[in-house]
Amino acid sequence: MMTMTTRAVAYPADGVTMIGHLALPAGIGRRPAVLLGPEGVGPSDVEHRRADALAELGYVALAFDLHGGRYLSDPDEMLARCLPLLADPGRMRGIGHAALDVVRAEPRTDPDRIAAIGYGTGGAIGLELGRDGVNLRAIGTVNALTTGRPGEAARIRCPVWAGVGSEDPIMPPAQRDAFTAEMQAAGVDWRLTVYGGALHAFHHPPVDHPTVPGVGFHPQHARRAWRDVLALLAECLPVPAELRA
Repeated sequence: MMTMTTRAVAYPADGVTMIGHLALPAGIGRRPAVLLGPEGVGPSDVEHRRADALAELGYVALAFDLHGGRYLSDPDEMLARCLPLLADPGRMRGIGHAALDVVRAEPRTDPDRIAAIGYGTGGAIGLELGRDGVNLRAIGTVNALTTGRPGEAARIRCPVWAGVGSEDPIMPPAQRDAFTAEMQAAGVDWRLTVYGGALHAFHHPPVDHPTVPGVGFHPQHARRAWRDVLALLAECLPVPAELRA
């Protein structure tokens, strides 16, 4: 019986060589694809496992990179790289387009059926792809309620789902309001799910290194957020039953 397969993919972006984790579903022929963006620390086994889970469901999935194959466990180093990145839509779009090119170049990918799912910085990159007018079927973010340059959200051509913890100090109510106002003014088909009692990065299992203040794992909401991501994909980018792994 055929099973899904994985491989590391090196590609240039943001002046460095990125290392993505590509997961391919079993079988042959083209499948819908998902870009999976990590938190600001960069991809880890957490994102790789999520990409693998998507491949098991029949998607081509790329857990894309942010830092040239590095995982930034030092909070100061992570902030020093991510804060300027988050302030520069052009850089974010460059990283996103480079990952998108990898997915589109994969023969198993249906290039007209791609979604972007992301967490933190990776989610912000997915949103910037939408604001850049990329033909995506869905954008899903967790704790990435970033706003863009004036008027550019009108270029988003797909439904947007966003999740955030109610107690997230990095994405507080004022940021939620700014994000939803931007989406509403642009006429985007948007949804926001607020997970009661959850902090920033509530979806990510505990790590063995220091983190920025306001981060905390919430197992129940982590499971719910993943179900919500899968529901978004099932609605907007379904894999036909006969093609599921």
